[in-house]
Amino acid sequence: MYFEYFLYMIPGLLLSLFAQSKVKSAYNKWSQVRNYHNLTGLETAEQLKPRVGLENVKITRTKGTLTDHYDPRDDTLALSPEVADQPSVAAMAITAHELGHAMQDKTSYGPMRLRTTIVPLVSFGSNIGIILVMIGVLLSLSNLATIGVVLFSSTAVFSLVTLPVELDASKRARAMLDQTGLVANEEERVGVKQMLDAAAWTYVAGLATSLMQLLYYISVAGRASGRRR
Repeated sequence: MYFEYFLYMIPGLLLSLFAQSKVKSAYNKWSQVRNYHNLTGLETAEQLKPRVGLENVKITRTKGTLTDHYDPRDDTLALSPEVADQPSVAAMAITAHELGHAMQDKTSYGPMRLRTTIVPLVSFGSNIGIILVMIGVLLSLSNLATIGVVLFSSTAVFSLVTLPVELDASKRARAMLDQTGLVANEEERVGVKQMLDAAAWTYVAGLATSLMQLLYYISVAGRASGRRR
């Protein structure tokens, strides 16, 4: 069973390794390139907030590397030390991306609202679903295994919804940097695009992994039906 699971996971694993390589390469390059306006991520946020109507967003710090995120529950933008304190093209791109999420929150962007709504279901379904599938297979209870698959499928739905949310946040990030003039030249524009495109691959990989996991558990659940017959 473990070997079969590994076979299903190969596509997602390969995409994840590719995505990690893209992110690492882009970040290593553009974190070393100072942006024209010499703005750190923190300063970039302070510059952008009033210009795009996000004065209510609070800025805080978070530990770790590339742990930057926006929390819609309390309108907080959390920046990692390297992003908050370095005046790099990478820091500017990452900060703008997270503010893109803040703009989605402000405009009640549909996919973001959907993703937030299904978080409790995903948390429940991802754990309970697997258990029900396994019990269903062991006891040849096909209906129970099917319920488990349906619950677990919420993880794939979450990944599917996350992809357009992240792509839209990157689109908003590029637009706000261009419109506010914080991107000063073509080199910076290329750097921002490379950073955001690399990050997008991580969500593509996440979706692929979720879909392959779902296919695996569908296959496993099918055994319960086969044993029952």
